Amino acid sequence: MSLIQNVAGTAFVAAECRADENREDNPLYLDPVVSLFLDEESKRVADRIFVSFPQWRSSVRVRTRYVDDWLDRQLQRGFRQVAILGAGLDTRAQRKASPGVAYFEIDNGATLAFKSARLRENGLDPGVVYISGDYVADDLTTLLRRNGFDFSLPTHFIWEGNTAYLDATAVALVLDGIAQNLRRFSISFDYVGQELIANETGDPETAAVVARFAAMGAPWTFGVSDIESLADTIGAQVADRFSIAELYRRYWPGKTPDSRIFDYYWICTLEGGQGDNS
Repeated sequence: MSLIQNVAGTAFVAAECRADENREDNPLYLDPVVSLFLDEESKRVADRIFVSFPQWRSSVRVRTRYVDDWLDRQLQRGFRQVAILGAGLDTRAQRKASPGVAYFEIDNGATLAFKSARLRENGLDPGVVYISGDYVADDLTTLLRRNGFDFSLPTHFIWEGNTAYLDATAVALVLDGIAQNLRRFSISFDYVGQELIANETGDPETAAVVARFAAMGAPWTFGVSDIESLADTIGAQVADRFSIAELYRRYWPGKTPDSRIFDYYWICTLEGGQGDNS
């Protein structure tokens, strides 16, 4: 079933991580949709990667819960649009559907076509505007404008698992494009510390993880040393930020984070704009 040769492999790996949580006694979240995208082939691919990157499983799961919580909060506050950048096999448009709220997902055409087909084959309306394109090369605001996005509405952006693979110019373009065109916005995204990129942690384990990603052909190329300064450049405020290690302890009290790299892997939410949320 799964067309892994045509769809970004990391999307399937992240989906397998999210599906893991459904089998927990006290899950951080429930995702009844994600299994529609998975099969034995996707599990084999994920298991091979988990041998080299076991940290991936828990980091995606706590990251998912954090982003879910912020999405719930913003929907309750009256945000009427949600845009998911590099959406992969994200299921929030189905799990978090809300009357009067429009969802937009941007990713490559193969990923979006696969998602849409699997949902419809199982009798589900995707409930989302799919936008095929590269939100950096094709310009985020241009893609949104061409697809019915309303820049006057308060909008929450979700940007998971992307920034570490970009560069400073691309990250700045995305954030500036949002800040310059939205009356009111928030954006949740994860990032790695600059010390990881510069190999300055002094910790062999973290250096080895970074090296393994590079050897796999997915090098980490961008890190953040000061998230407040980054927010300042677009006139936004840091609503909150946590290391993955902090979230690990918050969501799984009594458990010890299973990797030092979680001390250098962060997730945050920025808020900006002055419009009301009507």
